Amino acid sequence: MTAVTTDEQDDDEPVLHSPVQLQIGGMTCAACANTIEKRLARIDGVHASVNFASERATVTGIDVEDAIAAVKDVGYTAAPLSDVDLAVEAERRITMLRRRLIVAVLLTLPLMDIGLVLALEPQLRFPAWDRLLVVLSLPVVFWSAWPFHKATWSNLRHGMTSMDTLVSLGVLSSFGWSFVSILIGAQDEEGYWLGYGITPAGADTLYLDVAAGVTCFLLAGRYFEARAKRSARSVLTALGQLAARNARVLRDGVETLVPIEKLHKSDLFVTLAGETLAADGKIVEGSSSVDTSMMTGEPMPVDTTVGSTVLGGTMNLTGRIVARAIGVGTHSQLAQMAVMAEEAQARKANVQRLVDKVVEIFVPAVLAVVVLTFFGWWIAGAGIRHALSAALSVLVIACPCALGLATPTALMVGVGRGGQLGILIKGPEALEASGRIDTVVLDKTGTVTTGDMTLTERIAADGEDIDRAHRYAAALDQHSTHPVATAIVAAVEGTIPECPSPLTVAGRGSAGEVDGHDVMVGNPVFLTEAGITIPGELTDAVDQAASTGRSTVLVAIDGRATAALVISDTVKPEAPAVIAQLKGMGLRTVLLTGDSKAAADAVASQLGTDEVLADVLPTEKAKIIDELRAGGRVVAMVGDGINDAAALASSDLGLAMVTGTDIAMRSADIICVRHHLGVVPDAIGLSRRTLRTIRGNLAWAFIYNIAAIPIAAAGLLNPLISGLAMSLSSLFVVTHSLRLRNFGAHS
Repeated sequence: MTAVTTDEQDDDEPVLHSPVQLQIGGMTCAACANTIEKRLARIDGVHASVNFASERATVTGIDVEDAIAAVKDVGYTAAPLSDVDLAVEAERRITMLRRRLIVAVLLTLPLMDIGLVLALEPQLRFPAWDRLLVVLSLPVVFWSAWPFHKATWSNLRHGMTSMDTLVSLGVLSSFGWSFVSILIGAQDEEGYWLGYGITPAGADTLYLDVAAGVTCFLLAGRYFEARAKRSARSVLTALGQLAARNARVLRDGVETLVPIEKLHKSDLFVTLAGETLAADGKIVEGSSSVDTSMMTGEPMPVDTTVGSTVLGGTMNLTGRIVARAIGVGTHSQLAQMAVMAEEAQARKANVQRLVDKVVEIFVPAVLAVVVLTFFGWWIAGAGIRHALSAALSVLVIACPCALGLATPTALMVGVGRGGQLGILIKGPEALEASGRIDTVVLDKTGTVTTGDMTLTERIAADGEDIDRAHRYAAALDQHSTHPVATAIVAAVEGTIPECPSPLTVAGRGSAGEVDGHDVMVGNPVFLTEAGITIPGELTDAVDQAASTGRSTVLVAIDGRATAALVISDTVKPEAPAVIAQLKGMGLRTVLLTGDSKAAADAVASQLGTDEVLADVLPTEKAKIIDELRAGGRVVAMVGDGINDAAALASSDLGLAMVTGTDIAMRSADIICVRHHLGVVPDAIGLSRRTLRTIRGNLAWAFIYNIAAIPIAAAGLLNPLISGLAMSLSSLFVVTHSLRLRNFGAHS
């Protein structure tokens, strides 16, 4: 993506090379990202940042070809971000893991059943039974487990280890030991003590079960992780869909439809009613109402006329306007918000990094213990078979199945339960943030308010019929799509008269004949310009509404002001209780809006929020979030509009309401589907519960390994029991994760 600055760039300024954006393939843990960063950093003048969670790299000081070559040099794949279809790549990886997992499960189940029965019941054995087990295990060990072997080889080439190293060595050692035992023949004497008896001769071939079982467990973990990541796609696709594809350029009085790329700064462009504005501009001809909700999040259309500034990506509602382009392409506000969201997403963390950091130390330590165990028993005269058995026991029991399952299983159950409650958790980043947040910032319109304009009050002038005035106003507005007009019409009781040909004046109001009377509906300026005197009671109503952030429409009949209709956005009924619930969770609440201070204070007084931030421009919302974070707060952002996209991505935890735009939901960590604001505290509560479950899983896995490894090294466990203990550890993790199904909503 081209770097964006708010400063305008003259044509004669030198072009600065943009940072190189690469999509990285083949990474399996944070150690891989570190390897790539270190390789790129060795090049003079190069700075690199590799995000394992998003599988992206941002590199400066180098061209694309050299950056790709450097990444490939350490065994990973890379391609320019613009050349990669992220959705296709994600689906390709999920499909690959699913196929390998299916093959592994289909072969492991009979392998375990046949192997266990024949190993423990010698009388049931048939010729070449052990070779049949080898044949069943071959596809699992060498095809299904190939991703682990490939990652291990790549890491070892560069002197590194990862969780894949133990997985690969455990699978290959178990298979190799079994295969060698079959070739040289099993021991004639009985096998190993199981706790309730001694296995018969030949039971060491059961290590094939261990090789296949480890592969199944870990592939399942990778598969669920890949599925959880699939929804966390780039914000840029949705922003690109919002932007106009073509522009009506006006040159020498001739209007020409051209691709958006051919619209330049200072060009005049025309936008008709119902079309999307092609660029940021200043109106030089015409007037209209512009729907800015996709950029500002506010429901009230903006009345524009000559001299007004308009934004690319917003919708022209009523009239033809001609504007001079002042911000095109990457200099438009829409493009700048895309860059802010992209940069913010690059900062996202992943709870799995904790595992990766520990594994960086854990894996080499286990390998050292394996070597010491083998040589220790061999030197002690126990024999090579016993030495190999003890060493293999350490390797198998240390195989970090539970570590690999700790995050994806809890995430899978938590996400599943969230789906039942109308809460979509995109990935581990949300869980990590949920345990640390201390501040919740809520967008006003569409989040804590309904986002729909409603007629909340009717005031009649002395001696006037308020119902008559309301019906006459609705007669002028009944065919309009303006939100204010819609609110007036929706609140009418009774039959609405007809108005043959109402005249609409942009930014003022409308006029027409209703039942033989001249009727005007609009703002005070509209009536005053027509020479109509506004009585004191209606002036007071206008002032009172303005002080609380509401809008007022005046109605005049036959040159006399008769009524005031007050329109406002309404607070959701459940909002005050939800704010109280968030406070009860120890969270500070902040109301954030582009509305006036008066309107924001009026809503905040109903909600009971701790803080109010008003008059905030769309591009400033992310800056506000950054300032709060710089002040030491850990921030959750709740929003639903495109103007919230960068703020959602900048926050530590972004929550998007489903009533919002696609761009907002793509930027968020959690999507709230249930049509009730109470879904917000439920989402935070479920995320915290899931995070606690993950931490509990990890704690168990680490304690299990620390306790089990010395026992295995002492020769007190044979590989069969080690494999069983490893499986039981994984079973505990899965069972602990399943408790998340009991999480209940509070709204």
